Amino acid sequence: MWQTYIQPRSLDEATQLLSQYGAAARIINGGTDLLIEIERKLRAPQVLIDLSRVPGLDTIQEDGDYIRLGPSVTHNQVVGSELLRRLAYPLVRASWEVGAPQIRNRGTIAGNLVTASPANDTIVPLWAMGAEVKLKSVRGERVVPFSNFFLGVRKTAMQPDELVSQVLFQKMSPKDRGTFIKLGLRRAQAISVVSAAVVLEFEDMEISNAWIALGAVAPTIITCGEAEQALVGNYLSDAAIQEASELAAQEAQPIDDVRGTADYRREMARVCVARAMRQIRDEQYDLPEKPVMLWGGTDGHFKPHDHATETHTATDIIETRVNGEKVSAAGSDKSLLRFLREDLKLTGTKEGCAEGECGACTVYLDGIAVMSCLVPAARAHHARVETIEALSHDEQLHPVQQKFIEHGAAQCGYCIPGFVMSGAQLLQENPQPTKNDVEQAISGNLCRCTGYYKIIEAIEDAGVKR
Repeated sequence: MWQTYIQPRSLDEATQLLSQYGAAARIINGGTDLLIEIERKLRAPQVLIDLSRVPGLDTIQEDGDYIRLGPSVTHNQVVGSELLRRLAYPLVRASWEVGAPQIRNRGTIAGNLVTASPANDTIVPLWAMGAEVKLKSVRGERVVPFSNFFLGVRKTAMQPDELVSQVLFQKMSPKDRGTFIKLGLRRAQAISVVSAAVVLEFEDMEISNAWIALGAVAPTIITCGEAEQALVGNYLSDAAIQEASELAAQEAQPIDDVRGTADYRREMARVCVARAMRQIRDEQYDLPEKPVMLWGGTDGHFKPHDHATETHTATDIIETRVNGEKVSAAGSDKSLLRFLREDLKLTGTKEGCAEGECGACTVYLDGIAVMSCLVPAARAHHARVETIEALSHDEQLHPVQQKFIEHGAAQCGYCIPGFVMSGAQLLQENPQPTKNDVEQAISGNLCRCTGYYKIIEAIEDAGVKR
């Protein structure tokens, strides 16, 4: 897949490596987009430069009128940030819509921007909040506004020797209210058919400024100037909402594709903008008060490495701790899933899709649930991994395993290890989860045999009995 994997100790070192290897190298952090592209042979980098364990890159800071995000800030770290809930709710809401908990635990805001798909969720609210990207190379740093950064579908202004060192955007003032609405073809793990971010500034009850951005309806994110102007000076009445949402739909430039026709997207743009404005007016936001993270007893931040720069080639040995035991094996040129199955012979972790869609490969990396098919094996070097084989102790099943048996929740059994791992991690966070908590926890897991009723009942029952 790749020839060399490098974990640098700093951003400066990473830029030196980019300068050295040029177009043959790719930065990886979460890897939830890049590893899929490699799997599909859309990209074939020779060198991966992994920033995910560089100290100090996963910070969220308030700086005057701005919020600054480090390049390693994950979607779940955004969701869990009280600062961002207060000052950047549309971004929090969009981050909550990304993938599933295991994806949000690895995927980063910076990576979502670099992929540059117009259907990527977090670009839309950031655009509405005046975001900029700070790029770094050996030649220096530059700050690029979103309007100049995104050049087309999966095209950005980044040069091969540049990396994202920071994402910055204007925080919402006490006068501002905003939200994000997404339409997908299913409730989780869905690519946007249409998405909309709306931020409104109020003087008393009158709108003094408006920002509306739409995703998945043009080659890049678009802003809706006419709709914004129509709102300024008005109250957020039903008539104002109708006029502005219709104007926004007229500014969309959608295409027909497998997720929806152009006409459908245009109409849904109107619907999403209207829903966003009604949500703002009625202050009926729908983000869970305590979202399920699947990061167990951790704070969602991966432990930074405290060792020298490490370089791995295919024949180099990975030394890691799996299920409490120190192990070592070669396999640095593959995913953690295949390393576990092929080299360590731990076949309880299943390969269903190898693209982060099914959750059958869920494991805990340093105590945080991830899709092992989207983690480079060498990322586990000097880390801690737990698989389904570790859940039972002294011939005693984990409560979730026991309840799966009692409720008959296992059908063919193929997807069950992933469901059990998600359920067990949920109980680490919340020993008595609600049905809604369970549904959130397993939103990244697919069962191809039947419905989810018995699975949900089993995990609920395991929580009640603990």
